[in-house]
Amino acid sequence: MPVPNKILIVDDSPAEGRLMKSYLEQAGYWAVALADPALIEQTLDVERPSLILLDVVMPGRNGFQACRELKAHPDYALIPIVLVTSKGTPSDQFWGREQGAQGYVVKPFTQEQLIEEVEKVLGKPQSAATGAAPGV
Repeated sequence: MPVPNKILIVDDSPAEGRLMKSYLEQAGYWAVALADPALIEQTLDVERPSLILLDVVMPGRNGFQACRELKAHPDYALIPIVLVTSKGTPSDQFWGREQGAQGYVVKPFTQEQLIEEVEKVLGKPQSAATGAAPGV
């Protein structure tokens, strides 16, 4: 069972991973960063996140491939995935959704853009991005 508000960040750039982790934690999420896409499944088994933020351009196993493989696996298929990448053309975004991603954030992004997409995919009120309390 997924841990509520826990998000796995998969990005081969430690700086990008730290940035996303900081943004998410400031918005009240519990974030875990992973730099090696080969370890996604092992990390999912331990951390049980409620969402995955997945870079596309990574060595060895790109994000499109990882997304497709996770969505084909019965243990991971229901975990929502948001691709976070510099590949921002409409065809890239279309291809990401074809691989099973539920969301897409183009780098560089603001904290508000990242949190808005996370909350949209998780089906939460979009209050953290603005700093407003829920229902305000």
